[in-house]
Amino acid sequence: MQYRKMQDGSEVSVLGYGCMRFSRKGPVTDVEKAEKEIMRAYEAGVNYYDTAYIYPGSEAVLGEILERNKIREKVYIATKLPHYMIKSVQGAEKIFQEELKRLRTDYIDYYLMHMLDDVESWNNLVKMGLLDWLKEKKASGAIRHLGFSYHGKTEGFKALLDAYDWEFCQVQYNYMDEHSQAGRAGVEYAYSKGIPVIIMEGLRGGRLVNLLPEAAKKRINSVEGMNPARLAFKWLYDQPEVTCVLSGMNSMEMVEENLITAETAVPGCMTESDKQLVADVKAEIEKSIKVGCTGCGYCMPCPKGVDIPLTFRCYNEIYTENKRQARHEYAQCTVFKKNVTSASLCVECGKCEKHCPQHLEIRKELKNAVKELEPVSYKLLRKGISLFKLWG
Repeated sequence: MQYRKMQDGSEVSVLGYGCMRFSRKGPVTDVEKAEKEIMRAYEAGVNYYDTAYIYPGSEAVLGEILERNKIREKVYIATKLPHYMIKSVQGAEKIFQEELKRLRTDYIDYYLMHMLDDVESWNNLVKMGLLDWLKEKKASGAIRHLGFSYHGKTEGFKALLDAYDWEFCQVQYNYMDEHSQAGRAGVEYAYSKGIPVIIMEGLRGGRLVNLLPEAAKKRINSVEGMNPARLAFKWLYDQPEVTCVLSGMNSMEMVEENLITAETAVPGCMTESDKQLVADVKAEIEKSIKVGCTGCGYCMPCPKGVDIPLTFRCYNEIYTENKRQARHEYAQCTVFKKNVTSASLCVECGKCEKHCPQHLEIRKELKNAVKELEPVSYKLLRKGISLFKLWG
């Protein structure tokens, strides 16, 4: 395992464990499976574990696993304050205490303001008195390091970095988002200020592995020892500005694969042929992609029940994989249930677009998706299932 330094000189593993996508067993997290995967990563040297208040069950599961295995003091926990859910310092305190309880700890190593999209949002929190509250938590040791996660544009990211003496930050960054969101320019700016950068969505919600066009997969597989995930992570590890790359690992295969890549994750690890490979793959993706959705779920819940991430995943699969397969998956996931989640239920309220980190025109794209995913056969199927109550 390779390590890179944080602002205080402590070292974090280049591979961080993203705890947003634990496997589920029915309606709850499969704790036993998650524990095996987390402990394998820990034993191999992974010491940074990222969760958040709004990730269903995530904090509680992580806290349980760390306590049971007596490794809380040996790892770094990163979690987040959903500032968009609070209206006062008292509200922040209530959530923070709940997080400590869930995580079974009395301190958070790396605490983030979750989804700060611009400097104005931060300034509003300061006016609320939150900065004084955060300083008190830091003075007491309840919060060790303060940072933020970001999904806005480059200039806004730079302004936010300048607004406070942050100790770290977290951004979406991958070879497809090289010049969007904070982008390379933002990552390099943070580095110039001595602010460590934690990377999320390095695989774009798995899309740079699972939804690659066939031509892109063949191009990658033509290179000995290379695969889609390794290429995406290697591109990130090549950059000295990147401190840690999070991966939402939910299979032992995924853990093992990422551990192998992290063993040689040093700045400058990309060869010229690797760089050309990335350029070729990007070109193939750009030919096929319809909607740049990462499946993060921030657009949810939809007031009318539309499963927006699922819709866009299936819509993209029509062009990157197989139309029949995509339509089958869409039907199976939207109408074979008591509460239908079809995209055609959208009433264009726009609530989803206000929370989308990618700033997608969701209403417009849902209309396009309906045309492809809900043909006459789908409508008849939906009607029949509802009439005869055939949901599973």
